[in-house]
Amino acid sequence: MKLFSESKTIGFKDFVCEGGGYLRKVDIAYETYGTLNENRSNAILVCHALSGSAHAAGKLKDGTVGWFSPLIGPGKALDTNRYFVICSNVLGSCFGTTGPSSIDEHGNYYAMNFPVITVTDMVNLEKRLIDELGIKKLVTVIGGSMGGMQALKWAVAYPDNCKSAIPMACPAYSSPKSIAFNKIGRDIIMNDPKWANGDYYGTEGPVEGLALARMVGHITYLSFEAMNKKFGRTVRRGSDIFDLIEGKFEVERYLFHNGFKFTRNFDPNSYLYITRALDLYDIRRNCSSLEDALGRITAKTLLVSFTTDELYLPEETGLIYKTMKELDKDVRYFNIEAESGHDSFLIEYDRFQGLIKGFLENL
Repeated sequence: MKLFSESKTIGFKDFVCEGGGYLRKVDIAYETYGTLNENRSNAILVCHALSGSAHAAGKLKDGTVGWFSPLIGPGKALDTNRYFVICSNVLGSCFGTTGPSSIDEHGNYYAMNFPVITVTDMVNLEKRLIDELGIKKLVTVIGGSMGGMQALKWAVAYPDNCKSAIPMACPAYSSPKSIAFNKIGRDIIMNDPKWANGDYYGTEGPVEGLALARMVGHITYLSFEAMNKKFGRTVRRGSDIFDLIEGKFEVERYLFHNGFKFTRNFDPNSYLYITRALDLYDIRRNCSSLEDALGRITAKTLLVSFTTDELYLPEETGLIYKTMKELDKDVRYFNIEAESGHDSFLIEYDRFQGLIKGFLENL
């Protein structure tokens, strides 16, 4: 269930998770674009969302296009003529970094013996990668959704190691609504008989459960406006809408197609662990308040939200901005007019790439 990747991998020993779990050895997969300068001062870290990988730009041999390609490259917002761009796969994922589908020191799949992880753990592993590359201070850390959570956590946890941060489409902590949707998705997977308590490796696995969980997720990624514009009440060609089982609206066909497409590459157990990490995300953890957490930031910060985001509302990003302004932090905030909902940060690049480029040029 792993996607082919040309990424590099570095291994580290003795990784302790925030929740107390322990990994004797952990690998982190990453890709780089551009050239690291002599004094190692031109590096940018790109952080991916739930289903992403280290493959942020360009094409793989199998034709897979990097998920952030419109923003990474010569002359683009993350200009590889100027910057050395790094993207790593998060802890718990299934695209090269150690996760539930990895083999433990005893030669077995971790499966449900993998420790519970958090966004903080993802960031701490990224920090070890950056240290290994000899980079003392990043030009910026950027990402959307879970990637935005990582960017904000970087600014809070490692203020001396990032000059700026660009968190997009993310809150300061996960809301009950987002936790509820993740709970439904996990339960769907675990109620698939083929999940087998997580020990399904070597078998087909809970394909239907994962597909259905992804369908639920997709509903939260697209806005009301986007779904109306994209599908309306259009019926699939040749479909008898009065057939209870086979009759399909286009939106049903879309969800089915994307749900099962997702199962070709993604590990169901990784979905369980990463969505739980999203639930546990709270920038206030181990701080006395939101003000205490955001007060630790010294990086120049560009916050971006999208008007139609129904998963992480603009008001949630706005709270970060309001708090940072009250703390007299160097912060800017743009709520971008967009149609695509939460997925706008992966779709409507033209609406914000100039903003990012200008922000970096004026650091």
